[in-house]
Amino acid sequence: MADRLLIFYGSYRRDRMGIRLADYLVRRFRERGREVELIDAKAVGLPMLDRMYKEHPKGSAPANMEALAGKIRNADGFVFVTGEYNWGMQPGLKNLTDHFLEEWFWRPASIASYSAGRLAGARSNSAWHATLCEMGMVVCSATLTVGPIADTLDENGEATGKSGQALDGAFGKFADDLEWWIEAAKAQRARRKPPY
Repeated sequence: MADRLLIFYGSYRRDRMGIRLADYLVRRFRERGREVELIDAKAVGLPMLDRMYKEHPKGSAPANMEALAGKIRNADGFVFVTGEYNWGMQPGLKNLTDHFLEEWFWRPASIASYSAGRLAGARSNSAWHATLCEMGMVVCSATLTVGPIADTLDENGEATGKSGQALDGAFGKFADDLEWWIEAAKAQRARRKPPY
């Protein structure tokens, strides 16, 4: 059975560029034989956090929240595609992740960041690392930083120019790292039930 990956993307902007990176990652992981689904925070449409999924009485959570909780629980690993807003996280993606907690536990996650400039979302990438660890995920050390995104990926999420070549070159290590941790986590969960 193929590893199940969820790729999360969180921009709500009208002319969002990061979807190019999300589409690129979906395609590249599928080429490696993984079962991949893109979770677009804007399309899911969760409200600003008022009540976490676990705070709803069983069976009473909104349908979109219930469906996403099931997808998160059934995934083997996650990729978070994040832009950088004022040196920080995108609010849409952060809002989506905060609706859940235990659903994330004991699975690995990787971070791919981007920006319009040459720093490629590195500061948001770093901020996400601590947040995802706190949420119970094992965060892989290999990350992707893509910028300027318009010079790296075209409208179809295809790598272009020297920046695109660099992204293609970095993707293998990024994917290998996540896949290794997925395999390790699956083996450990089969061997011993998580402690909480």
